[in-house]
Amino acid sequence: MDIKKLNTQKVTNQELLDQCLTIRFQVFVDEQNVSRDEEIDEFDASAMACNHFLTTVGGVTAATGRSRLYEAGASMIYKLQRIAVLREFRGSGIGRELVLAMERDAAEAGAEYTLLDAQCQAEPFYQKIGYVTLSTETFLDAGIPHVRMKKKLLA
Repeated sequence: MDIKKLNTQKVTNQELLDQCLTIRFQVFVDEQNVSRDEEIDEFDASAMACNHFLTTVGGVTAATGRSRLYEAGASMIYKLQRIAVLREFRGSGIGRELVLAMERDAAEAGAEYTLLDAQCQAEPFYQKIGYVTLSTETFLDAGIPHVRMKKKLLA
């Protein structure tokens, strides 16, 4: 993969959001058997309902994720969600680049930490990029085992 052709952008319109949702349906609904009703929520109502991100490689859609303000207090926390990489792009570094772009966006918004609920099979991936597992036990989300993870963002 030519990393120079990689582009992660913040979604600003319905057309880009639809591309994000298509990726999520392929990964979560088709591959992992999550129901469409469980996959879509109020944060998918529009491109502005939260921060949606789309990663392309040479103009081809490859990955998506979203983030939102989770906690605003002494230390602002953004929650990363719905991170999905299409099968043919997995293992290429695209997921890492997507998450790092989402973290940069959160840091620019003033977040000190990012938080996410990782599928257990993805826990090692997130640990490699600096996430620490907070959960003492796994929990089910859409019938899939998950753990909660957190990362302190650099100023």
